[in-house]
Amino acid sequence: MSTKLVPSLCPYCAVGCGMYLVVEKDKAIGIEYMTDHPACEGALCPKGNAVLEVLNHEERLKYPMKKVGEEFVRISWEEALDLAAYGLARNIKKHGPKSLGFLASSRCNNEENYLMQKLSRLLGSPHVDNCARLCHSPTVVGLGAVLGTGAMTNNLIDLQNSKCIFAIGTNFTEAHPIVSRWAQKAKDNGAMVIVADPRITSTSWMADLHLRINPGSDIDLLRGMMKVIVDEGLADKKFIEERTEGFAELQANLRDYSPEKAAELTGVPAGQIVQAARAYARSCASSLLYSMGITQHVCGTDNVKACATLALICGQIGRPGAGVWPMRGQNNVQGNCDMGGMAELYPGYRRASDPKSVEFFKAAWNAKDLPLGPGLTSTEMTDAALQGSIKALYIIGEDPIVCDANINKTKAALESLDFLVVQEIFMTATARMADLVLPAAAWAEKDGSYTSMERRVQWIDRAVAPAGEAKEGLWIINEIGKRMGLDLKGGSAADVLEEINRTVPQYGGMTRERISKVGGLRWPCPDEGHPGTDILHRERFSTPNGKARIASVENRPAGEQTCSEYPMLLSTGRIVVHYNSGSMTRRCPSLLERDFELYVDINPKDAAELKVHHGDMVKVKTLRGETQARARVTEKVKPGMAFMPFHWQGTNIITSDALDPVAKIPEYKMAACRIEAMA
Repeated sequence: MSTKLVPSLCPYCAVGCGMYLVVEKDKAIGIEYMTDHPACEGALCPKGNAVLEVLNHEERLKYPMKKVGEEFVRISWEEALDLAAYGLARNIKKHGPKSLGFLASSRCNNEENYLMQKLSRLLGSPHVDNCARLCHSPTVVGLGAVLGTGAMTNNLIDLQNSKCIFAIGTNFTEAHPIVSRWAQKAKDNGAMVIVADPRITSTSWMADLHLRINPGSDIDLLRGMMKVIVDEGLADKKFIEERTEGFAELQANLRDYSPEKAAELTGVPAGQIVQAARAYARSCASSLLYSMGITQHVCGTDNVKACATLALICGQIGRPGAGVWPMRGQNNVQGNCDMGGMAELYPGYRRASDPKSVEFFKAAWNAKDLPLGPGLTSTEMTDAALQGSIKALYIIGEDPIVCDANINKTKAALESLDFLVVQEIFMTATARMADLVLPAAAWAEKDGSYTSMERRVQWIDRAVAPAGEAKEGLWIINEIGKRMGLDLKGGSAADVLEEINRTVPQYGGMTRERISKVGGLRWPCPDEGHPGTDILHRERFSTPNGKARIASVENRPAGEQTCSEYPMLLSTGRIVVHYNSGSMTRRCPSLLERDFELYVDINPKDAAELKVHHGDMVKVKTLRGETQARARVTEKVKPGMAFMPFHWQGTNIITSDALDPVAKIPEYKMAACRIEAMA
């Protein structure tokens, strides 16, 4: 019996690991490791090893369905597409195009996301966004403001060249396990590893220095390190003078600050802050890695700016082993942002508020008119739905009923809509609320390109047929557009990629042939003769004058503070065997065997006071509601702190929806809570 190996990519985090699917009779029956893939060298994390449990799962959505009463009824594709188009058009006619909202998917390929934002804007709605709003929107706007480009400056392989790795707000050994492969290579080569995290994690285990900071004190720590670097003459004066602006303002900002003040605010001894600052500044190549522990705060944008500024004043940027490394969460969240799947941006990071962007795409798309932005973000769409100005939502591959902060508010918003269409591979909690559910092809069932967190763009061909009558997202969007009088020119992923080559400068030379080779290419790649870019900002920054803008920021208090009624601080994060809403991983028996229920980590001191024992069920309450979880009594969290993974729906019932005013990201990492033992 003949089998074939089809190159593919892992559909989980943004590392972009390659694999081969073993295909027999149009069914994936196994995986083989892609040992020549540059990012992973054949390695896969537990989730990657379990991908077939998702692809071949019996609960895959196979037919279009509409809601009749409280039940779903199977319908034909013809009826489903007509209903989708009618539901959107009806609201345009009654309330105008800005009554529509669109959520693109960072699990879908570049071509689908490009077509989704194109559909939104050609219909006249600027309201298109994606899950980057909830994880790394501060990276897009924060790094963009300082460096000119909101993306990882270096690449994963280059991490092995670092001589000092500073990881802050990232537990990469669990959230991005393959990254630890390159970090360990650096450590084996003599690199010092510094980890700043309130918790003891598997990442902190590999640290030479663990800065166990108080939650929410990241800027205080970074300013403390900067103060040491400036006062001790460790700043790179030549780099600062030639390649940056704003250093004098930073000096003034730090004048009355000290390591001792930083120690008071962070809970980290002043000596450790000094040690970390000296190690980072003196190293010939220091990398700074961060993730949602930095971004998911009301000061997330300023946190990112502070990270970039620390790198700038030490000249630790634009060189091998140095740079700023945002650890992105979903397999194509970088690509979705590149494609313009954000309220502030048209494709290629053209500002949606700039009339020149509108004019460019009017010409590119042969459109009479396009909306000036910015549109509403996903968090703002929730508020707008509650207020009655957003009447219809088209959601692809996102599960806000599990992933949003304060999900009771999101649920009420979705219930208030006139029309909700959800395009998915499983019947998620959000899909169950829809008027219309469209079954979509999974990653291995369609052609298209994906962009990893290191700007690596890779093409994969369809390996197997979609489940049942599920269709490629590109086809679905295109057909809905046709029924609404639009020619989206999305006949195939290859056709759309050619349009992307013309309209997104960073992708100009990323032809299908070039990115189909193992490892693809990293953007920017402006033309077909360009080899791609391994390291950004080698000679100039992506700002109008080519200089980076040093940021002077100060910490802001969390959106809510602990008090007598809610005396503990709740934080959330990822664990290695699960992913985001859990819609995929919680359907995998091999992963559920490891972690099968929601839990909360509590320090032994707090547990004793609460009369809670390891393994007890407890209630976790905040101002927004309550949830139940299994108590894990552990020294991994500090006294007064609790931690819950966010892969179960119960977590985001209680998380804070206070927003960063710039990036509009919710403050998932800081919520005042109380924990009660259950009888």
